[in-house]
Amino acid sequence: MAAKLSIGLVGGAGSLPDLRAENHHIWIGADAGAKALASAGIRMKLAVGDFDSVSEADLVMIRQYADQVLLYSPEKDETDFELAIRHAQEIGASDVAVYGVTGGRLDHELINVQMLYRLLDTFDQTVIIDRQNAIRMHRPGTYRTIQEDTYRYVSFLSFSEQVTGLTLTGFKYPLTDASIHWGETLSISNELVAQTGTYSFTSGIVIMIKSKDV
Repeated sequence: MAAKLSIGLVGGAGSLPDLRAENHHIWIGADAGAKALASAGIRMKLAVGDFDSVSEADLVMIRQYADQVLLYSPEKDETDFELAIRHAQEIGASDVAVYGVTGGRLDHELINVQMLYRLLDTFDQTVIIDRQNAIRMHRPGTYRTIQEDTYRYVSFLSFSEQVTGLTLTGFKYPLTDASIHWGETLSISNELVAQTGTYSFTSGIVIMIKSKDV
């Protein structure tokens, strides 16, 4: 079995944690995300995008920290984030952590979260991480999550019109075979009371968000 390849992908300059505290086999920076990596002194395998949001001086710095820089025209069908995802596929990524794609413009943030749906069958695991949140999306199945000091709250939202069979064990507010719909708050702001919790559901698409107060 091939070893898993973890890639950290910085897709913008939105809400960023301390990137130096994150560990990945390979880093990819997209546009301003490449500047964020270079500014943190992190070497990246690839910097990609039209770089319309960075200065010439920034681009010089990016070249110093990137093994390869791919410049695209601003007039393109794909966003810089999508380009970075495509190159992560070509590299053979199994797990991808995405940074910098939330906490800025709301239209960009919403479409970036929706991108998790497109990536469900692309990588083994994709997570969006910012200063307060870790966001994942799942198809029906059974999943485990561990208690972390970083995140106090765990919420489950229905990305589809309805999610059925939602069962939570190891949580402060357990559920058994529950249904959740768009706009319902039944499974918001839960907390793990066990070191390891499980969540499962039988139909629909779930967004799982671990979060903390600032």
